[in-house]
Amino acid sequence: MQFLSAYIMKGRMQAIIVASTLALLTLIIPPLSVVSSATIALVTLRLGGRQGLYVLLGSSVAVAALSVFILGSIQVALVYGLLIGLMVWLPVWLIALVLRESRQLVLALEIAVLLGIVAVIGFYMYQPEPAKFWSEVFKVMLSLLLQNQPDMPAEVLQNSADAFAPYMTGMMAAGAVFSLLLGLFLARLWQSNLYNPGGFKTEFLALKGNTYLAVATVLMVAVSYIADLELCWNILVVLIVFYASLGSAVLHSLISTLKGSQYWLLIFYMVLFFSLKFMALIAFCGLIDTWMNLRNKFKPKGA
Repeated sequence: MQFLSAYIMKGRMQAIIVASTLALLTLIIPPLSVVSSATIALVTLRLGGRQGLYVLLGSSVAVAALSVFILGSIQVALVYGLLIGLMVWLPVWLIALVLRESRQLVLALEIAVLLGIVAVIGFYMYQPEPAKFWSEVFKVMLSLLLQNQPDMPAEVLQNSADAFAPYMTGMMAAGAVFSLLLGLFLARLWQSNLYNPGGFKTEFLALKGNTYLAVATVLMVAVSYIADLELCWNILVVLIVFYASLGSAVLHSLISTLKGSQYWLLIFYMVLFFSLKFMALIAFCGLIDTWMNLRNKFKPKGA
């Protein structure tokens, strides 16, 4: 994708074209929102917050204008442009700016997770009974699904929905943070490939958590088990994304020392993306690495 990053860096208009076009294609292919976010982040990382903000605002206007022809409604188009600008691009612009100014990737990750936690707490303030809210949402979705596919096991689906409902706020926030971090990582990779080959790999593999945050996380786990506080469990779901990122860096570093490491890394990331249980295990590795320094402990001799 180096041709795309090189095109983005040709000028502000090129960056706006890429970001807005990908944002519109997100309606058809949702994962493209990550590449769209990376466009904003790349400009911010390389040229600074002001230039990144210009591209963000210009892209939001372009999305709103083009959406009128696609969605057929000025009001809906304006809302879509506003949502993309505020909920997708503004957060990635912020953490890219933090990374540019601090040159600390882990700090940018911590800010991203903090945004997710604030979103969870804000939702609990807005909606006193989030679990009940999500249960009602699932009921509507299941009724529509069963109308089209009546042979599906309604009771099993309803039981699954009821089980997920208490944690859905955290899962939604975690998904947003995960997408946000992927956009930042992609932008940093682009920047590295264009101006500092190999820099992102070194930066990513050196990721290590903050001791104070790790202690706070352990205390929150203890409180959640003892008091069974729904809000705490949802915050922990968001923190899993953060520690899974750190754990991925640790295990990537260790796997890189193995023979045929490129194949093992491919398998590792495929399983990580598609298995929540595996992600939780990797998050645990990222958490304990704060104290144990797993890279040095398990690194083969001579690696």
